[in-house]
Amino acid sequence: MECLHTTIMLRQNGVGSMLRILTRFSMAAVLLANLNISASATPNCLSGQEPYALTDDIVNWTMTIAPGAECIQGLRWSYMQIEFVSVLGAPKNGKAVVVGSGFRYFADPDFKGTDSFTVVVSGINKKTPGNSSFRLK
Repeated sequence: MECLHTTIMLRQNGVGSMLRILTRFSMAAVLLANLNISASATPNCLSGQEPYALTDDIVNWTMTIAPGAECIQGLRWSYMQIEFVSVLGAPKNGKAVVVGSGFRYFADPDFKGTDSFTVVVSGINKKTPGNSSFRLK
């Protein structure tokens, strides 16, 4: 929790985005280490990736992975600067963590079915600040 507080304080004080990224990366690394799961990401785990525009838009993405597998997804487009990523509405049958300007989802080893969670991203799109939400199933 101290890392999250530090990230918020850095944003309020206007310290460079690199420090915010390092703080979030450190928090994600600690979470990943505590999960004690080996890295074996499913290639092309997302389908139907609607583009997002950081205009308070909500997009729906579909993820397909095997039980016990994981999905890693970056959220940055070439013309966007991502400042903050957060997982809201945590999944019930897996774990989702923020990794840099993206997220990583770990499916529970014995779960078969549908899971869902929401990722919120804030940043700048072509010099205009904004937010987008992703609903993942």
